[in-house]
Amino acid sequence: MVEKIRLGEQWYILATSSSPDERRRVLKENDTFAMFDRFGDIQPIGVSEEGIYRGDTCFLSQQELLVEGVRPLFLNSTVRDDNGLLTVELMNPDLHPEGKNSIQKGTLHVFRAKLLRDDVCHEHIRVINFGLEPVDITLSIEFGASYADIFEVRGFRRNRRGESLSPKTTDRELLLGYRGLDETLRRTRISFDPPPQKLSPSGADFTLHLLPKEETHLYVAIGCEIGNEAVPAPTDYFTAFTQNNEAMAQRLTNHCRITTSNDRFNQWLDRSTADLVMLTTVMNDGTYPYAGLPWYSTTFGRDGILTAHEYLWLDPGMAKGVLAFLANSQATEFDPERDAEPGKILHEARNGELAELNEIPFGRYYGSVDATPLFIGLAGAYYERTGDLEFIRSIWDNILRALHWIDHYGDRDGDGFVEYARYTESGLAQQGWKDSQDSVFHSDGRLADPPIALCEVQGYVYDARLQAARLAGLLGDDALKRDQESAAQALKKHFNEAFWCEEINMYALALDGQKHQCAVPSSNAGHALWSGIATPEHAARIAAQLVSEKFFCGWGVRTIPTGEARYNPMAYHNGSVWPHDNAIIASGMARYGLTANAMQVFAGLWDTIQYMDQYRMPELFCGFSKRPDEGPTLYPVACSPQAWAAASVFYLLQACLGLSFDSARSEIRFRHPKLPPFLESATIDKLAVGDAVVDLQLQRYPNNVGINIMRRSGKVEVVSIA
Repeated sequence: MVEKIRLGEQWYILATSSSPDERRRVLKENDTFAMFDRFGDIQPIGVSEEGIYRGDTCFLSQQELLVEGVRPLFLNSTVRDDNGLLTVELMNPDLHPEGKNSIQKGTLHVFRAKLLRDDVCHEHIRVINFGLEPVDITLSIEFGASYADIFEVRGFRRNRRGESLSPKTTDRELLLGYRGLDETLRRTRISFDPPPQKLSPSGADFTLHLLPKEETHLYVAIGCEIGNEAVPAPTDYFTAFTQNNEAMAQRLTNHCRITTSNDRFNQWLDRSTADLVMLTTVMNDGTYPYAGLPWYSTTFGRDGILTAHEYLWLDPGMAKGVLAFLANSQATEFDPERDAEPGKILHEARNGELAELNEIPFGRYYGSVDATPLFIGLAGAYYERTGDLEFIRSIWDNILRALHWIDHYGDRDGDGFVEYARYTESGLAQQGWKDSQDSVFHSDGRLADPPIALCEVQGYVYDARLQAARLAGLLGDDALKRDQESAAQALKKHFNEAFWCEEINMYALALDGQKHQCAVPSSNAGHALWSGIATPEHAARIAAQLVSEKFFCGWGVRTIPTGEARYNPMAYHNGSVWPHDNAIIASGMARYGLTANAMQVFAGLWDTIQYMDQYRMPELFCGFSKRPDEGPTLYPVACSPQAWAAASVFYLLQACLGLSFDSARSEIRFRHPKLPPFLESATIDKLAVGDAVVDLQLQRYPNNVGINIMRRSGKVEVVSIA
């Protein structure tokens, strides 16, 4: 039996087996997502994350297409560039080679197309006989529904589960069901057109007679139903296909678009845009980028904020949706079971059976130390990008409550630093972005004792105070403006005194509960450049280290450099490479004028994407050193797509261009802009500032970048500082 991923005490994914097929194919629409192998199947082996999910529940855990009882041979599969359609091409193996009904390999072509629409997975199957003789075959589709919560798929063990309901069949429909311990009814409705010749609780058989060059078409619809919601009128495949295409086209054309002189780079941009569109879910408060598939298809505070930061210059609407949702879900009371404190910003929200029953603490869980200052920072950045003071006014009370949390709950001991310690054993032990259990340690490998003050979090707080000061001034609260400016400057001085470690030539990873430095060099220090809390001298020394051989593996900056006690290039946070981490570091380098270092980071990820399936940047990959004629080593259970990884390319480009906005002056600013060697030119279409829109063409020259305005609508100025 294949052992599945286990989830330890810290709710951290540990891989004990590999996926049966690493070339997984993913579709998502709002709260429904599907993960298939390259054959278009769902196989209940290996890690078993494949399936059709609605929310946190797997509504279909097995779907296998067979021809004469055997699996077809693989030809090709791909997800369309806009992520709206999965297509698969298969052919038959040699069938009955010794019998009178023998069918030679490659006689039959089997085409599959899948899409998601309104919580239904629609599939079109086409079979063509390219032989010279008629063929008679049985095409079978096997089904199974586990109704496992996503945490069960990850390995969480339950003492008992709900009741599996007896399957129901008609001539063209199979209905599977499960009543959870939460008393919620979940059903999977599988419909066929035309009806199969045989339909059982475990599958359907179609008896096909095909003349030479004849083709036949089969359609399957798999609906995911929760509770007593009314079953909608069935939508045929082609109606769903048309509606899906129209929705995808509308969402993609509403975006600012970048094209470059490099076709491969354009593929990276297009896939990243499509991934962000796919991961973004329409909610009551606006749109929100779900963190990643399959494990994190839900709202995460930190992930949503950082993704919105990376994508802000292209689509500030994403940031507005993130801020609105997080404001409305901000904690209002103290709840130690959820690590919730008044004013704290959400870490994670779940809606499956385990969350409903409080078997896991993540229904609404607040165990992240950085989401709250990052929320304030994003609010300030959103205003800078848009000038939308009316929206800032609408969430101003939330910003004030977040500041109160920083002062009264975040700073637990009154030393001026924000630190964390979980209240219960069920919460996350580590509550920064590196939240695996062993991610914060001393130079000898000892884990740090809480409460822990992380290096990068102090920078986030510094930025939050400056942003709050600016917004307070705009809203007429001059006293708060002065208080936050003073607190920010005091924090910067205190931080540089307490965190700088001459021994490692870098800011310490953290201070432990005794205020001892965790004298470990880490990528966290690069975030101190991003926030601006670093002094220029320290910033230059940190940047040089991050692109040194110990840190920079050739593909990107490792989270922890070689030689450290817990360094492991295969570890989740102790030696791997995270694209979003690299993008933030590059942005920080550019902030201090260290654009050459930022370009090196950009070039590493550019080399990485050449080896990634479908030009999709994964959540992370292993930190092994780059070797000639070999690609990067994949991390076995990384989410792909992942929102902040998808957005990283846009932030890297912004960093190198020195691109910023002054909405009050209606200005687009380029500070010492550079284009990397692999881009001769780039165009940016539909770049909006307020009501104005501009199209720009950028051309790389030996010492600078030329910027031409191709179209301008409305009042907007483009300023370049060479």
